[in-house]
Amino acid sequence: MDDLALALELADAADAVSMARFQATDLHVDTKPDLTPVTDADRAVEQTLRELLARTRPDDAVHGEEYGSQDGHRQWIIDPIDGTKNFVRGVPVWATLIALREGPGITTGVVSAPALGRRWWASSQGAASCSAPGRTQRVGLTVSNVSALADSSFSFSDAIGWPPGSLDRLLQTTWRQRGYGDFWSHMMVAEGVLDIAAEPALKIHDVAALVPIIEAAGGKITSFDGSELHWDDAEREFSALTTNGLLHNSVVDLLGT
Repeated sequence: MDDLALALELADAADAVSMARFQATDLHVDTKPDLTPVTDADRAVEQTLRELLARTRPDDAVHGEEYGSQDGHRQWIIDPIDGTKNFVRGVPVWATLIALREGPGITTGVVSAPALGRRWWASSQGAASCSAPGRTQRVGLTVSNVSALADSSFSFSDAIGWPPGSLDRLLQTTWRQRGYGDFWSHMMVAEGVLDIAAEPALKIHDVAALVPIIEAAGGKITSFDGSELHWDDAEREFSALTTNGLLHNSVVDLLGT
């Protein structure tokens, strides 16, 4: 089985675990040391995927949000539930993010949002694809061709943690602004229905799975200053800017003004 096929099987397993706990009346929620919530579903999803990888790819390393990191040339990067705050409140905008890093690059990415009925995936060797209820699978996602900030649609997660004045500049310069949040904003850029998505403070498990999908769709993802994202430090916090590529330099300039 190739890596992308395995990642899709991992996503199937994750969806089964997470959907069984979504809106459960006995959902158990703890607060982590960084004051973010974690549920029994987060832990169960990650544990399930680690067990599957131990059987199918025993020589590969794993980094997960809840159970730590192993180093290796091939490393699976897992965010069991991206959007835990939504999950806890019964909002369906959350997903399991699964990525494979090989050396310095991310080669496989799957974003599975079962409560939305949506999934996106890509590898570095192929096109970006997605599936949704009521329509056939889309292969070959393509970003938009919007080339002016004044015509662009921008999405963000929240208003906390931005460099001073940067969010206001984006809100005032773009045509349309919405807070879809988390993974969804970036995937809508890959689909071509948004043009810009940005988040100021993320960890590698929040971002890695997005990269192959965005790049296969023709988009670009970097830090706010335009620098390449790096995956060598599991504890590093960094910003992430996704665009259709045409707008990227303009947004970087705006963020740095």
